[in-house]
Amino acid sequence: MARGSGKTSGRRRVVGGVDTHAGTHHAAVELMNGGRIADAQFPVTRQGYADLLAWMCSLGRVHAVGVEGTGSYGAGLSRYLRGRGVGVIDVNRPDRRQRRMAGKSDPLDAYAAADAVLAGRARTVPKAMDGIVESIRAVHLARAGAVKARTACINQLRGLLVTAPAELREAMTGLPTGPLVTACARLRPSAGPSAGPSAGPSAGPSAGPLRGTKIALRSLARRHQALTAEITDLDAHLAELVTRARPDLLSVHGVGVETAAQLLITCGDNPDRLTGPAAFAALCGAAPVPASSGKTTRWRLSRGGDRQANRALHTIALSRMASCPRTRAYVARRTTQGKSKKEIIRCLKRYLARELFKALTSTNTTHNAPPATA
Repeated sequence: MARGSGKTSGRRRVVGGVDTHAGTHHAAVELMNGGRIADAQFPVTRQGYADLLAWMCSLGRVHAVGVEGTGSYGAGLSRYLRGRGVGVIDVNRPDRRQRRMAGKSDPLDAYAAADAVLAGRARTVPKAMDGIVESIRAVHLARAGAVKARTACINQLRGLLVTAPAELREAMTGLPTGPLVTACARLRPSAGPSAGPSAGPSAGPSAGPLRGTKIALRSLARRHQALTAEITDLDAHLAELVTRARPDLLSVHGVGVETAAQLLITCGDNPDRLTGPAAFAALCGAAPVPASSGKTTRWRLSRGGDRQANRALHTIALSRMASCPRTRAYVARRTTQGKSKKEIIRCLKRYLARELFKALTSTNTTHNAPPATA
């Protein structure tokens, strides 16, 4: 229950905190001095978002709202609050030490989110998730799932060939992926003998291992072909969206459609939330980490940040090391200076982060434009 009179609630400034879940959000409101006012639970619906904001505004002038999980359960609420002009701060869940000391419940987590905003521990502006980059994220997610499924499919197919009957295994041995998938997709389970001489009395035309293996291989091969067609279709959509969002990004040496999409997803629809190249490098896990000891002065690769963005930078760095004359000359020079390959790649990632930050935040963009509809 809220404390204080209606006369003061209209003038005082308050901070909100929200503990988000799949079906409900638990909200809490605090004074600017940390005094707790009230907490309540709301459903995860558009009306629930409206009721939550109206409830907070009834307790005072909302300074900011700390929301847990703005990229998952709190995405809808974050978009709603930002659309109404309310400042939203992304809040990480409380660490285990704090939970052991203070306990764990939805109201406590909501108040902890508000405390993090007041103390300045939470300062990250969440992704807007309301423009073309959100469309890129959705298509990229579907493509990543299809690629993972296709990899699992070909691994299953090759693993099945290891234990396949000899006549089938020998016919498929040594084939590359493409011809192997094509050959397996054309298998005819009804052709050839169905059982070996040692088959039991129950081994009939439909019970032999050869026929069953052919059925499985054909199914896996056709699944692989279907997933390949799906990936090709998604690649075309992804290329169109990336070109519309950042046409100049693809002109950067070593940047392809997939890596450009990942970097755009990392920045979000509001790349202005990043304060500079150093912040972007830290977000991508490319900021140098000191690892000096005694007379040795060195830096190492960062293990933090967005690992998928770091993977994209790594891919671009490897591409440049193989095809860019300037990069090859840089690698040669740093190698003569005694740097290891890992240290050189770390330096390249940092340089790439600086260069790509300019391309990702340039004004020549349509990142806020919604995707075209058919």
